[in-house]
Amino acid sequence: MKIGDLAKATATPVETIRYYEREGLLPPAARTEANYRHYAEAHTQRLQFVRHCRSLDMSLDEIRALLAFQDAPGDNCAEVNALLDAHIGHVAQRIRELRALEKQLKDLRAQCQGALDVAHCGILEGLAAQSPAVQAAGHVHGSHRKGAVRSV
Repeated sequence: MKIGDLAKATATPVETIRYYEREGLLPPAARTEANYRHYAEAHTQRLQFVRHCRSLDMSLDEIRALLAFQDAPGDNCAEVNALLDAHIGHVAQRIRELRALEKQLKDLRAQCQGALDVAHCGILEGLAAQSPAVQAAGHVHGSHRKGAVRSV
């Protein structure tokens, strides 16, 4: 099938498919004589696997590692378990960070209970009063740090 067919079959934008190919998550497709990519059912299955992993907020490095494990079906799956346990830890950390963010936002919202003129808005005053260091420390980033997963 052509890339458009693969995109339609997996509900994945063509640019995302090309990106996953560049990142090594999808093997290169065979080329026709007219130099069109030709994808097989194995590409569909692998792309669906990648998309499912992304829906679980897994990083590309984690997915790359899982694909390497998948490509070695005779190996022990203890490292797969360890990878998932680490991901669960990342998700738990992100939940803690999001709860802290929610509390900060609610506290900020509580500073302005009425419809005052903007010059006396408690939310804007609260935002202006926070130091940049406090704001940066409280910002919720992605759940993964670079290099947290070994390359496979």
